[in-house]
Amino acid sequence: MSTATVNNVLEVRDLCVSYGKVEALHNANISVGEGQIVTVIGPNGAGKTTMLSAIMGVLGSRGQVNFDGSIEGVPEVERMVARGMNLVPEKRELFGEMSVEDNLVLGAFQRYRMGKRDHAQTMDEVYDIFPRLKERRTQLAGTLSGGERQMLAVGRALMAKPKLLMLDEPSLGLAPLIVREIFRIIAELRRRGVSILLVEQNARAALQVADYAYVLETGEVAMEGPAHKLADDPRVIEAYLGLGGKHQDKLAGH
Repeated sequence: MSTATVNNVLEVRDLCVSYGKVEALHNANISVGEGQIVTVIGPNGAGKTTMLSAIMGVLGSRGQVNFDGSIEGVPEVERMVARGMNLVPEKRELFGEMSVEDNLVLGAFQRYRMGKRDHAQTMDEVYDIFPRLKERRTQLAGTLSGGERQMLAVGRALMAKPKLLMLDEPSLGLAPLIVREIFRIIAELRRRGVSILLVEQNARAALQVADYAYVLETGEVAMEGPAHKLADDPRVIEAYLGLGGKHQDKLAGH
């Protein structure tokens, strides 16, 4: 009998990725509980995107990915998507020459192929979360603003009804007001029961929204814990929350 109160939708054990002789990820262990937001923060080049790509099967890896109760030695993208994993890459690979609605329909393609015909209902749910996309549904994706493109990328992933949504740098390049909106939406998705693995440079916003957090440095998990605890940890504050200087100033009476 398990003592864990939360069932893990994802358990990654000893995940290693090498580019030639260089190890980009070394023995990474992370888990995501059902209905949780788990974030991975860390500096540029720490291996955060590499980790998501390896879990998804986009990159070859060693180790074990246990997703939704079934172990993958080497994950394969098609299979992971079919089983309910979806990655929104940092580049938000949208079809610019197609309308917002057609981009969303494509997100449901795999489910449609598996004989599920619920995409109209799913689209209503996506429009409920993203009213802006509904307003813009006939517009070409290429004409959207950065924030709207990010919403469309997330909306398209949701059309697949994923058990686990992996987001790679969703706030990258967006204005602060839009970033707030994106994180509000991420919290709303958890409320609707979607489990989320969030890779983010914006450590402050990520730690505010997440349940649990990992700090990845030079390809290894350097720290982990409940997000609110890491947000109060002096090492995290100094390295990632950029408060050190200001606090010192206040203490020194400047």
